[in-house]
Order: sequence, then structure tokens, then C-alpha cells
Amino acid sequence: MLTLFALCLWVLVLLAAVAVPLGRHARAGLVLHAGCLIASLGFVAVALGVLLTGEPVESQPLPFGPPWAPTRLGLDGLSAWFLLLLGIAGSAASLFAMDDGASGHPLPPRALPPFPLFLAGMALTLAATDAFLLLFGFELMSLASWALVAAEHERPENRAAARLYLGFAVLAGACLVPAFGLLAGSAGALDFAAMRAAPPEGWRAAAVLLLGLLGAGAKAGLVPLHAWLPLAHPAAPSHVSALMSGAMTKIALYVLARLLLDLCGPAQPSWWGVPLLVLGAASALLGALRANLEDDAKTLLACSTIENVGLITIGLGLALAFRGADLGPLAALAAGAALLHALNHGVFKTGLFLMAGAVLHGAGSRRLDRLGGLIHAMPVTALAALIGVAAAASLPPLSGFASEWLLLQALLAGWRVSDIGFQVLAAAGAAVAAMAAALAAAAMLRFFGLVFLGRPRSPRGAGAREAPIFERAALLLPAGLTVLLGLFPGFVLGLAAPALQGLVGPVIRVPARGTWLAAGEGATGYAPLVIALLLALLLGITWMLVRRRSPAATARGPVWNCGFVEPPPHLPFGDPLTQPGAAGIAQPLRRMLGESLLRAGETVDMPAPGETRPGHYAAGFTDPSGPLLLAPVARLRDRIAAEADRLRHLTIRRCLSLSFATLVGLLALLAWLEAR
Repeated sequence: MLTLFALCLWVLVLLAAVAVPLGRHARAGLVLHAGCLIASLGFVAVALGVLLTGEPVESQPLPFGPPWAPTRLGLDGLSAWFLLLLGIAGSAASLFAMDDGASGHPLPPRALPPFPLFLAGMALTLAATDAFLLLFGFELMSLASWALVAAEHERPENRAAARLYLGFAVLAGACLVPAFGLLAGSAGALDFAAMRAAPPEGWRAAAVLLLGLLGAGAKAGLVPLHAWLPLAHPAAPSHVSALMSGAMTKIALYVLARLLLDLCGPAQPSWWGVPLLVLGAASALLGALRANLEDDAKTLLACSTIENVGLITIGLGLALAFRGADLGPLAALAAGAALLHALNHGVFKTGLFLMAGAVLHGAGSRRLDRLGGLIHAMPVTALAALIGVAAAASLPPLSGFASEWLLLQALLAGWRVSDIGFQVLAAAGAAVAAMAAALAAAAMLRFFGLVFLGRPRSPRGAGAREAPIFERAALLLPAGLTVLLGLFPGFVLGLAAPALQGLVGPVIRVPARGTWLAAGEGATGYAPLVIALLLALLLGITWMLVRRRSPAATARGPVWNCGFVEPPPHLPFGDPLTQPGAAGIAQPLRRMLGESLLRAGETVDMPAPGETRPGHYAAGFTDPSGPLLLAPVARLRDRIAAEADRLRHLTIRRCLSLSFATLVGLLALLAWLEAR
């Protein structure tokens, strides 16, 4: 297994190397992404081999590494679970990009080499068995994805998004390096086995918790470190956005789970789950609300990712709390919900971002108010999108419902922890998670209706064309897996047993039974196949009744436009401007929740009586991360830059004195560390 994994890594590195001299060749993109597809399928094979056998792959040394110790590759159940997700998302994204030239939007040659490096960086992060290789893969993943976000840097908004993303990537690395340093302890042992043997205690444990949340949270898009995500995802090419949202954010959550649930040991107190629960609930609510207010398709999907990352973090926080309270079965339930939702969200969100790319290629826009009626021109894309949005809206029997149902059961079991404060927090978390799920359903309904239903809102949308063959195949792959994951969640969760054992211990009861899911003491259950059969029966009966009572053929006519004016001759089915727009559908939620949580507002400029100019309506909101986080950081940056600028005016004597004082300080710090 490890040989196949290493071979896939070498294929990706080789592809990145040959993409530089061959980048301008007409078939370079097709060959490179076909190679990435083969490597991603290899990752799927390796991950399934580890999960099905339940046996970890023993670590093997690599021919490179730091001078003090060799780096080693290995796979256990937890890393294999996320490698399975990476392989699925990478396969769909690579298959989609193989149609790059046929879509009419070819990528610039500079965007080719970073893509295989992006996949390789994520794979190295998962297969690392020591801190050095994990951080190396994590930073390779960050730099390669930054290069892909900045690929189309001719646009000012893309350059701004790339700069912001790079800043948060630097923050993530700057926090994870000292976190692993504290885990290594005074002995400096960077391999994971040594860290598990000597887990941190006291202030070191608290510092690892804080640094891990900041480092992994900044990369995953947890509130309040989420500001980069709604900007970077739309700036990147569509297949890269799919990989970032479907896989990269989950790699960050893998690092968080590895740090807190594995390397820090099982003896940590139950209050460790409280910060994850709070940040996860805030992310779920804010992301779902923002998704209802956005008018750009990819930005809407990026905000939905913030919501789902929050739900996964809630599950990890509950697992920490239940494990600290010695409630092993409930810890397995919460961790199983987190792992299952990570896989489910990674699959259907990959498909949704690829669908947004297909719509951009076929209809020429990502703006919701410039789309509409695409279900007729792009039926395959519409079918894949319908499956994806139904899963994102947590509708049974698709995959999103199963994992969110398990998570809700774990939240409702929070009363089993004896601490009254945690019981109240778990109840509040259940309410917030339920509200986030309802808001997510509203956002997906708005998204699908504006893009695929109604009438085209622009000439380019009216002339839309179906996606090419590779793009259609890339859309149907995650759509089909979303259906399968939803119909057989028990089997999938049983496959995750090795990963669960790595998180909550070897003595667990996996909350799954065949195609069923069972929660708690078995008092509640979910049978997706039964629900699917009942829904199919209900739809069949409804269709038969409608056909029986309406035997005539379907007739199309103009849509009622509230009695204003008759439709013009060139628009026999009505003026598309009479349809509800993105801002109009979002108006109730913007007024009810957006004004208090997002400082949402509306401006109306009505002409005075007798004026012939048109009226103007505008609506907007302000994300709290802007004034509360980004603005103070920007002011601090400007102040530091101004102070640093003063160093240019120092005399040579003062510059030498400053260098000497810095050297003395570093030597004193080294002596203090050696004395300890």
C-alpha cells in the first residue's frame, strides 16, 4: 500500500516538473490533469485498502528530511479516511479540468504546475508520521493553493484575495509550528509515537489547544478566521475551488483532530470541547446566514462551506467533551458524525463547485441575477446540481441528512455530561445547529431556483450550452457518490471504524448497523432505504393521480406578472425582470437576522414626482471579521511598517548595537532553554 502511495506522489511531482517546459502546449492541461486523475484514484485505492483491512501501514523512512532525524511515511485509520476524501475530490476536480480547452476558458500555463503540487502537499500532510513532514506538506499545500488563487492575477479582486489568503496561510503555519514544538517537549522528539507517549499537561496543553485552534481554524475557515474563504474560492479556477472547499478545509480539520484528539492523549479534561463547540456553532450560523445573502454562486457555496466546517468542528468538540467525561459510546457517536459529515460534505461540495464552473462556462456568469432557466439548456448539470443542493439542504435520503442527524443526536445527548454549564451549552448548540440547517436549506433552495428555474435573465444565459463530456462525467461522479453515501451510511460509518478508534480509543461501539444508523442507546434509528422507497412510492402515486386527472398535453403560456403590463411580442413568456431576484428573495432573512448579525442594510433612491430617472435599490452587509479582526490587524501592520521605516535613519553605530543586542538576547534564551 505504501509503495502505491509513494508512486502516486512521485507521479504528481513529475507532472509538476514537466508542466513547466510543456505548459504552453495545446494538450499540456489534458495530460497533466489525466495524470492527476490517475494519482487520485491511486489514493482512493490505498485508503480503501487500509480502511477495509483495519491494519495501519507501517511507517517507512524517506531519503530526505531534517538533519536530526529521518522523515517517515505511514497511514493509520484517521489519515486513510481523509485520504479517501482527497482521492474522491481530486479525481472529480482533475476529470473536470481535462475539458479545460473545450470549455472556452483555458487556464494560463502558470496555473498548471501548482495543481499536482497542491494534491501532493495534502497527501503528504495526511501520510506524515512526524511533525516535520506534516508541516512540510501543510506549507506546500498552502503555497500551491495560493499560486492557484493568484493564477488569474490580472483582476484586482483576485490579487486582493490572494494576498489575504496568503496572510491567513502564514498565520496557520506560524501557530502550528510552536504547537508541535510544545508537543515535542524538551527532548525534541518530532515523531507522533513519542508525542503520544508524553502528552502535554498544564499550561503546555492549554497552549497547544489555543495554537491548534488558531492554526487549523485559520486554514479551515472557522469564525472569526474565515475572511479569506469567501474571497479566495471565487478567485480560484472552478476545479481548484472544488478541491479547496471539498478537501483542503478537511485537511485542516484533520490536523486539528490529530493534534487534540490523538497526540494530546485521552486524559484531557472535558472543557477542551467547549472552544470547539462555540466556534463551530458560530461558524455554522454565520456561514449559513451569509449564504442566504450572497448573489455570486461561488461565494454562496464558499459561505456554505463555512457552515459545514462549523458543524464538523461541533462534532469534534463533542467528542473531546464526551471522552473527557468518560462517555466512550457518546464520544464515538460524536466523532462518527464529524467524520461522516467531513466525507459527505467533501463529496457534494466538490460537485457543487464543479457545477458552478460548468454554469460559468455554459452561461457565462456566476451572478445569480444573470442566470435562470438553465434546466432546459443544461439538464445533466441541473440534475447533478439538484442532488448536490438537496444533500447540502440535509434532505433525506441523501448524504447530508445522515451525518447531520447523527450530529444532532450527539448534541441532544449533551445532558449526559454532569457539568450544568456544558449541558446548557450543548442545548444552545443544538438550537444553533438546527437553525443553521434550516438556513442552509433556504440558501440551497434560493440558489437552485435562481440558477436553473424560471426564465433566463440575460441573453448569454438564454444561449447557454451543456457542459462538455469530461465536465459532465466530473459532475455525475460526486452526484452518484452522494446518493450512495446517503443510502448506505451504516456501511460507510462501519468503514470509518479504524479512524474512530484513533480518535476515541480502541474500545468503542460504532453507531452503525448495516444500512441503518443507530444513536445513543439504540432508542433512535434512521433507515434511509426505507425512506427512499416511501418517497419513491409517494412520488409515483402523485404522478399517476396527476396524469389521471390531467390527461391533456402540457401547455406553456406567459407567467402572470401581477397585472402590470402585457408581455412584449419578443418575450411571449413574460419579461424576465418580473421574476424575483437574489436580493428580493433574501430580503426577509436580511431584515430579520442580517441587521443584527451582519450589519445588513438597504438603501432606496426613489425619484421625486415628475422626474424621469429610474429608481435605485441597493442592499449589503458587513461581515464582523472585517471591523473586528481585519481592520485592527491592518492598523497594526501600518504602525509596524512606520516604526520599521525609522530604522533606515539609524546611524551605523546604532545598527550594530541593535544587532549585537539581538544576538545576546538569543544566546540568553538558548542558555535558559538548555538549563531547563
